[in-house]
Amino acid sequence: MENKLTLTVNEISELLGVSTDCIYAMVREKQIPHIRIRRRILFYQESIKDWLKQGCS
Repeated sequence: MENKLTLTVNEISELLGVSTDCIYAMVREKQIPHIRIRRRILFYQESIKDWLKQGCS
């Protein structure tokens, strides 16, 4: 991962190896840590790293 504070849906889908539809479903079901800024869905890189270390729970 680059030295960016946040990641987009496309970047997260590439990182996790799943489709963007899967990421949107995970966001809808609150299964992945995210933030919404207006209509954009973003993911803090540190939150995602912690989430992955915890086993994606």
